[in-house]
Amino acid sequence: MIVGILKEIKVEENRVCMTPAGAEIMKSNGHQVLVETSAGVGSGFSDADYKNAGAEISPSAADVYARSEMVMHVKEPQPNEYPMIREGQIVFTYFHFAAGEELTRAMIDRKAICVTYETITDPDGSLPLLTPMSEVAGRMATQEGAKYLERPQGGRGILMGGVPGVAPANVVVIGGGVVGTHAAQMACGLGAKVHLLDMSLSRLRYLSEIMPKNCFPTMSSPATVRELVKEADLVVGAVLVHGAKAPKLVTREMLKTMKPGAVLVDVAIDQGGCFETSKATTHTDPIYEVEGIIHYCVANMPGAVPLTSTMALTNATLPYAVKLANKGWKEACMADEGMKAGLNVVAGKVCYAGVSDAFGLDYVPVEEVLKP
Repeated sequence: MIVGILKEIKVEENRVCMTPAGAEIMKSNGHQVLVETSAGVGSGFSDADYKNAGAEISPSAADVYARSEMVMHVKEPQPNEYPMIREGQIVFTYFHFAAGEELTRAMIDRKAICVTYETITDPDGSLPLLTPMSEVAGRMATQEGAKYLERPQGGRGILMGGVPGVAPANVVVIGGGVVGTHAAQMACGLGAKVHLLDMSLSRLRYLSEIMPKNCFPTMSSPATVRELVKEADLVVGAVLVHGAKAPKLVTREMLKTMKPGAVLVDVAIDQGGCFETSKATTHTDPIYEVEGIIHYCVANMPGAVPLTSTMALTNATLPYAVKLANKGWKEACMADEGMKAGLNVVAGKVCYAGVSDAFGLDYVPVEEVLKP
């Protein structure tokens, strides 16, 4: 199979979907790898690095799309790429369809085979291709929150861990999954007092066993969120509903009860955000203020640390890319239930319920599109 590695063109996205080491493994499996020129530069990989790994450097995205049977990205295709996508072409990337109606309808029109990183599952129900970026984003959420609590950044002027004789920051993390756990671990490591909210009692029991003593796993409810945000210096939104829009858990009215200069970091912004007042921002212009509360809602947080992120992403995605290339999408998905869960839009049909529900589109069970 000819596999295309595209340069990211979304604003301030410096990651690349595959390292030269990954390209070498694809090549060793008998596949031709086309890499758009300069695709890896933002992550520290030169065209020469890819050439030395056995890849061919392609002059443009148009050439990659025209020649490849499968193309790979980090972020979703941008509008200027839609016309380049061919019917039956495999597009393997983060799509987050439920947060983008225009993108969803465009992929339906192009009749591509859209395999999404974010809904592929492991047998235990975890999301192996979302996990590495969730780990990065969770850690960054606390890092960025600590920065914007500084007074020169508009924050309350609070040091996360305090000092002897001065109380540390109060941190509320909503969601006890991968993002939330990593955000809480970082905040605890800095010495903050952390409330980590989740709705699963079994998850809370687990978190109570593994988290430090300055972390307080707490059952989440609207009333609990309302009370805790009043005293919070930093609130991290780390809620994920698989393949669907994030619920709005912090309302504008709640902001009026918070301390001026407190910080909200919405890691769920890729799925529409979990704060009512959230809107996507960029690394160049990352924050805005509503009701005196700083909002950090950068939609591609791991893009700020592209070398770490690219290596972590390739570690996770490469085995699936090899399966898709070795077997073709139908055989690969029929043989792997987790891979099958990654099929969201296939040949003009929506086969993921969260996406069809988000926009009122007809739903076709994935088994239908896998029929011979």
